[in-house]
Amino acid sequence: MRIAVSACLLGENCKYNGGNNYSEKLVDYIKGNDVLSVCPEVMGGLPVPRESAEIVNGVVSHKDGTSVDKEFRKGAKKALEIVKEENVDLVILQSRSPSCGVNSIYDGSFSGKLISGKGVFADLLQKNGIKVMDIADL
Repeated sequence: MRIAVSACLLGENCKYNGGNNYSEKLVDYIKGNDVLSVCPEVMGGLPVPRESAEIVNGVVSHKDGTSVDKEFRKGAKKALEIVKEENVDLVILQSRSPSCGVNSIYDGSFSGKLISGKGVFADLLQKNGIKVMDIADL
């Protein structure tokens, strides 16, 4: 099976704060499969580290209101193209992310409150009929 995974879950230091979300449980789960690492935020041209962002009224923004929506959507499109080109069967994404959140995202208030919703990349994948899984559901 071909599986694409949020790069941060594989230990790549590509999170907004320069860290990662390495998951040993994930690494065990994907063993023996063809794995593709993707970080739509970096693919959209955002630096590491970078300010945190949340979806505010449908637009990905920093706390000060600066929009990074264009970069998030550009990276999501690039990552989607790769997923399609590589004939990926499943994409496993990081929870809560404004890119990769599958079931929930932060509410846009930068207070840590979660709401039901999808990140930009997760939404694009699902709209294109690609099977998506939240790491929290592993």
